[in-house]
Amino acid sequence: MKQRPQLITDARISQEEELKRRERRYILMMGLRAGCLVAGVVLVMARVPLLGLWLPLCGLGMVLLPWLAVILANDRPPKNEHRMKRYRSNTAPANALPTQASGKTIDADEEQ
Repeated sequence: MKQRPQLITDARISQEEELKRRERRYILMMGLRAGCLVAGVVLVMARVPLLGLWLPLCGLGMVLLPWLAVILANDRPPKNEHRMKRYRSNTAPANALPTQASGKTIDADEEQ
């Protein structure tokens, strides 16, 4: 079996680097949530115009950001068998029927 070279674009990042990325993304999103809380308090204390618009936006950020942070922190790249295979010569799935009949074809009109 001929082994094809590994393309750098198909190489996976290390598990440690992937975990660091997810942790940074989670911390960033939770920091944004804290920022929404602080912004909401400052807006109430300053009695800014359109408080009825800004306060629900801050509340929405405080509610949605933790949910999104957990979803994205638990997200991983797809496994190799689920990745798009751009460089395969045979793109048929493993359970597909063969394209050519294997073996001898028997025809009823043929003499034996």
